[in-house]
Amino acid sequence: MNGNRFGRMFQVTTYGESHGDAMGVTVSGCPAGLELEEADIQAELDRRKPGQSMITTSRGEPDAVEINSGVQDGYTTGTPIGMVIENKDARSGKYEPYVTAPRPSHGDFTYSAKFGTRNWGGGGRSSARETVNWVAAGAIAQKILTEYGIKAKAHVNQIGDIKAPPVTFEEMLEHTEENEVRCAHPETAERMRERIDEYQTEGDSIGGAIYFEARGVPAGLGAPRFDSLPARLGKAMFSVPATTSVEYGLGHEAREWRGSNRNEDWEFDEDGNPIPEGNTHGGLQGGITTGQPIYGEATWHAPTSIPKEQQTVDWETGEQKDIQVVGRHDPVLPPRAVPVVEAMLNITILDFMLLDGQINPDRLDDNPGQYETEYHPSSPQTN
Repeated sequence: MNGNRFGRMFQVTTYGESHGDAMGVTVSGCPAGLELEEADIQAELDRRKPGQSMITTSRGEPDAVEINSGVQDGYTTGTPIGMVIENKDARSGKYEPYVTAPRPSHGDFTYSAKFGTRNWGGGGRSSARETVNWVAAGAIAQKILTEYGIKAKAHVNQIGDIKAPPVTFEEMLEHTEENEVRCAHPETAERMRERIDEYQTEGDSIGGAIYFEARGVPAGLGAPRFDSLPARLGKAMFSVPATTSVEYGLGHEAREWRGSNRNEDWEFDEDGNPIPEGNTHGGLQGGITTGQPIYGEATWHAPTSIPKEQQTVDWETGEQKDIQVVGRHDPVLPPRAVPVVEAMLNITILDFMLLDGQINPDRLDDNPGQYETEYHPSSPQTN
């Protein structure tokens, strides 16, 4: 099975199924000299983990991470970083009715059609549980980018037909984590929560959207065509289960704008560098960063696991039957997807920073040949 690796210089390779023994990720390409401990990773995993509120699945996973390679005496060594997150609360019994009777709009049938078999507990490899690996890797990318003044943030800007007004980057930093919906506009967050409760009471689910933004990204990242930053970032976002659209800048609204209105004249900034007068392009022109904030929006459809009665067919018995997908599922996806979006944004930007030589891929101190460093281990005999 291919498709388990993302990135070219900062490579993230994952494994694990929803109800398997553990989830795991190997991060290759992290430079040496980054101060890193499990608490740095755990802080981000705690934002994504299940059971946070009544609008998330009640599955009781602690999502405790263990770093088992690539770190020595609290610093990265430049070798692959291995991380494991054990599954502690998997209950596969409720999935037995769907082994040969695929749930509507899931990956059940397509996985079986492709491989002739599948891990059916909890959806196996197709489960969004797998994104726990991405968040772990994204925490490392985030810590590196912070040292270079780059910050990524996201918030839920729409649930169903309830849309939040535009908010500033500072408001996202201040308010996103203050409510269960992870909407940076508190008044709208309350209305979103009420709407989610309505669908949940009806045994149904609802879709939504996430606005994301990155500040401090330098100009010149990306390459034309297939390796453009928007192309690679789009791939990252579309990899998140249930994503239906990704857009940058004006997004779909651009089809209504005249070229004379969308085009941005150039001027000089305070340092004498060319800069666009506006940022309707979302920080991207020609597939390459302009130095302006990168921003956009991703949309998720409603979760497909709902207790409402639906129909399926059982290819083993040849019968058509009514089913109810019971178990522990999220009634809405964007609130827990916010840290996933931020992780993939950080991973993508860091990969391009390494590709374009903005960061030394071997060591963060950028001192090749220097072997006596503050992060080199001391000799046990000396101690």
